[in-house]
Amino acid sequence: MISDEEKVRAAIAEQAGEWFVANDEEPLDARDSAALAAWLKTSPVHVEEFLGVSGIARDLKEARTDPEYSLEAILARARAEDDTTVQPLWPRVIEALRGRTSGRWFPAAVAMAACALLSLGLLSRWSLRPIQRPSVPESIAALHFETRHGEQLTHRLADGSVLHLNTDGAVTVRYGENERLVTLTSGQAGFEVAHEPGRAFRVIAGSAEVRDLGTKFDVRLERDSTLVTVVEGWVAVGRTNSSQNHAPRFVEMSADQQIRVAEGEWPAVPVAVDAQRTTAWLHRQIVFDHEPLERVAAEYNRYTSKPIEIATPALRNLQISGVFATDDPEAFIAFLRSLKGVRVEVTETRIRVS
Repeated sequence: MISDEEKVRAAIAEQAGEWFVANDEEPLDARDSAALAAWLKTSPVHVEEFLGVSGIARDLKEARTDPEYSLEAILARARAEDDTTVQPLWPRVIEALRGRTSGRWFPAAVAMAACALLSLGLLSRWSLRPIQRPSVPESIAALHFETRHGEQLTHRLADGSVLHLNTDGAVTVRYGENERLVTLTSGQAGFEVAHEPGRAFRVIAGSAEVRDLGTKFDVRLERDSTLVTVVEGWVAVGRTNSSQNHAPRFVEMSADQQIRVAEGEWPAVPVAVDAQRTTAWLHRQIVFDHEPLERVAAEYNRYTSKPIEIATPALRNLQISGVFATDDPEAFIAFLRSLKGVRVEVTETRIRVS
């Protein structure tokens, strides 16, 4: 049985083949060139499959010029093989041949595989049906992005929107004919959304659903709630609701507003915030203004490999202000040591504050 991952890979390989044939038949116009570039930028897998198809085409051309690998000679050898097995997917055939052949023998193996597939009609669609250049958003399979502890990622999506994923984050992006759906399953993500009037941009994160109205916004999953902050433009925020009888109620928010969505607490009221401060993580910074050391430590622990441990309970409410780099733990440790009456001990596994 073919796994879902293999199906997605096969679909991408098919798209790569269609793009290659379209480009090989005649030069792409400006619109199709931009669409191909967007398709390639969507995922490294797209680039890998496109280069694979290009390499196969080159090898076939090389093999075609060698008399030893002529069509007649290859077909004669193919008929002589009683135990020839044809794999169901073209990408699998090529991958198998790459694993068993090397050097000058690979073009011959590829050519033989192509002839075998053609003789069974498995590649007939390439020559019998008109070439259809894939429309970029609808043809892209679901994409999944993850970041490790302390890692951040920025990715431009096929529709021109930009995804920023913070530390320990996981997100899945799916495109449909009528909507673009993003599911945030952990961490924090920022979005710069390209406006498309006919296709909504939705984000599902915990118990919150965010509908973009043309904007930049930030979504953070916490232990028991979801925090949504608008940086520019407008969004509508509501509760995810599995009931078919009651549509979720939405609250519209504008720039520098934030709302917390929690179980059993809806509708909620947006509050005014400094959105630039909330999204300082995009610049690898965290900002505090008279906030307790306990909260500062918890935030910093999202990024550092050595967690901060407050050994003296009385220090948990110590007020802290400042702008700190998430990737410069030494500077933060120096700041803590500058505080009157505070002792900092750094071990191999943690930062102990007392």
